[in-house]
Amino acid sequence: MTNINIGINEQDRLAIAKGLKHLLADSYTLYLQTHNFHWNVTGKQFRELHIMFEEQYNALALAVDDIAERIRTLGVAAPGTYKAFAELSAIEEVDGVPNADEMIDILTHGHEQVVRTARNVLKLAQQADDESSASLVSDRMREHEKTAWMLRALREV
Repeated sequence: MTNINIGINEQDRLAIAKGLKHLLADSYTLYLQTHNFHWNVTGKQFRELHIMFEEQYNALALAVDDIAERIRTLGVAAPGTYKAFAELSAIEEVDGVPNADEMIDILTHGHEQVVRTARNVLKLAQQADDESSASLVSDRMREHEKTAWMLRALREV
């Protein structure tokens, strides 16, 4: 690859890209869980959750593309295999098919994990004066915080 001169030194670019790889892995894992739950949700809230989960996995599908493209912009290969995502993600796989309430709780925790991962990347981007990565990560944080709030609201009685 040719020399990259975008005003961010190589060490910072690599550190940010590494953090973004974790964000990508968390986001993709959450995408898969959300899509799985969309297919398999049952119960009294079926229609509401089925539609909500579809909206969420569609948003995540767009987000993973943006994150992967930012990693490439920084001059690093983006991970793209289940094996790589499993190694990089802080979100654990779910065995079986949980009930609707458990799905909501699992996805809430997943969105909260993505926010925590994003906060770590945001610090790196801000320290390196990488406004493009910081903006992307900040936008992702806001979306995941909002989604976690909406999911938590479903569980309040």
